[in-house]
Amino acid sequence: MAGTACGEAAAAAHGAGTTGGDPVQWWELTLGVVGGILLVYAVLLGLLWRYARAHPDTVQARDALRLLPDLLRLLRSLAADPTVPRRSRVWLVLLLAYLLMPFDLVPDMIPVIGYADDVVVVALVLRAVVGAAGPDALARHWSGTPQGLALIARLAGIASPSGA
Repeated sequence: MAGTACGEAAAAAHGAGTTGGDPVQWWELTLGVVGGILLVYAVLLGLLWRYARAHPDTVQARDALRLLPDLLRLLRSLAADPTVPRRSRVWLVLLLAYLLMPFDLVPDMIPVIGYADDVVVVALVLRAVVGAAGPDALARHWSGTPQGLALIARLAGIASPSGA
């Protein structure tokens, strides 16, 4: 008898046997999750747009397009360098894949923020790589102009690498 009472108490504590509400349907849950993700995406787009408007001198689209070939060579070279920590090389390969994808988190045709998401992603990865491998790795693998290296160094959050 005592075992049955304990079993009933445990079932009541876990909500078993209650009919207090309707079960959540799969489509309601899916709709809620998708709605939440879209809301977070919209907020992040707004913050990115606000940042791009407040800091127009960060990187202009024209400068980014001019730097793109040198930046891709830098990323490929850093990813192939065995002196760069393995985790950083994995991040570099993932960044290269992201930059070469035909679709984007924010379509590039949207004014102001279209290219800003790419710049933010590149900056975050470069900061992590420079933090792990050191600023000398950036200067060692840069094949572009000194002005381009200075811009990439600023993007990576360092004053100026020794090769600039």
